[in-house]
Amino acid sequence: MNRPNIIYIHSHDTGRYVQPYGYQISTPRIQQLAEQGVLFRQAFCAAPTCSPSRAALLTGQSPHNAGMTGLVNRGWGLNDNSQHLLHTLRAAGYLTVLGGLQHVAFDPNSLGFDVNLSPQDTKVENVAPGVVDFLKNAPDQPFFLDVGFFETHREFPEADADIDPAYVRAPAPLPDTPATRQDMTAYMTMARQLDDGYGLILDALDETGLAADTLIVATTDHGVAFPGCKGTLTDHGMGVMLILRGPGVFQGGRVLDALVSHIDVFPTLCDLLEIDAPAWLQGKSMLPLLTGAQDEINDAVFSEVSYHAAYEPKRAVRTQRYKYIRRYVAEQTGHHTMVLANCDDSLSKDAWLEAGWDQRPIADEQLYDLIFDPNEANNQVDNPAYAPILAEMRARLLAWMQQTDDPLLQGPVSMPPGAVVNKIDARSPKDTAGLFQVTK
Repeated sequence: MNRPNIIYIHSHDTGRYVQPYGYQISTPRIQQLAEQGVLFRQAFCAAPTCSPSRAALLTGQSPHNAGMTGLVNRGWGLNDNSQHLLHTLRAAGYLTVLGGLQHVAFDPNSLGFDVNLSPQDTKVENVAPGVVDFLKNAPDQPFFLDVGFFETHREFPEADADIDPAYVRAPAPLPDTPATRQDMTAYMTMARQLDDGYGLILDALDETGLAADTLIVATTDHGVAFPGCKGTLTDHGMGVMLILRGPGVFQGGRVLDALVSHIDVFPTLCDLLEIDAPAWLQGKSMLPLLTGAQDEINDAVFSEVSYHAAYEPKRAVRTQRYKYIRRYVAEQTGHHTMVLANCDDSLSKDAWLEAGWDQRPIADEQLYDLIFDPNEANNQVDNPAYAPILAEMRARLLAWMQQTDDPLLQGPVSMPPGAVVNKIDARSPKDTAGLFQVTK
């Protein structure tokens, strides 16, 4: 078969805060991609933290099965680099190319890409030009190009002068205050920079004639780096942009509301290329959704956190209507409030802390009815009317944890030798006085 080129474009901490998801954030090139391709409105990451999320997408399995229960920059790595998508695609005849941020290996060259474009850093201004040069000199064989951008990770740049905070809205969990609006203007500025990177790649594909034979998988790792978003198992943390554009069923400006997970990307590519799916894959192909053969492929999706900057064990199951979150933090650590080190420092964080965020207890179990409570603010665990739903969601989560041999079932999740995390009572990920390291 004539196999398309595949470009996997991923950003940091963008969630769904881009123009095609209905937000007043100027990302016209991402909007163009959506209008030409297929946009998934109900796409979710397998972990609302950076390395675990990417590891899940690239290996097609839960982070704890991939070995990535923490951050690569804190000492974690994949259990088996050969499970990375690039090796399956190389066996199918693809040239594999790393074009920027990857965040699943401390040494990017250890992953085994055929080509590493080795940009100066992972910001758009240095990644995109190298990607464009590669596209202008692309080989005859199909290629898999992994393009990772630092944007929209903090620290945000100074806000563009034409973005007036008076007319900006903060992310959904946050109050509408001058501080949160100002914080959001800086995010919007960086989102523009991310969009510029998309534009350079899209233009290069058009100019080289590669667009018609290239599948773009455009996504992000998890929610935006604001309190109540990144690092949480609400939809504010789990919800991600996912846009596919390419030949055949990957075009037409369609919008799909089916429940999908990042772990469904790998099996989708195997299905598309008509190659055997590796035995370790846990996701499902999205092709039946794209062809119209099925309205849904998942009756539930799952997400997890073990370590981010600090240890915060929790798991979640989400259906189209309900979300169940089980936190093991208090049980395993005695900590009953927010793990502050797992929230990036910001004006918005300061606003919540000034209001006593660090004193607010967090329930060990949370059940939300997403039809009536899309912001997941009203916990129904103690509501007798939801008792049957609670029992069902508990059972779903436990069954998944058992089926995937989740180490959390056996107690605290271990750290690899040499890993470094913040102590659980640290107030910031930058709190170097509150670091804990495993030595053996």
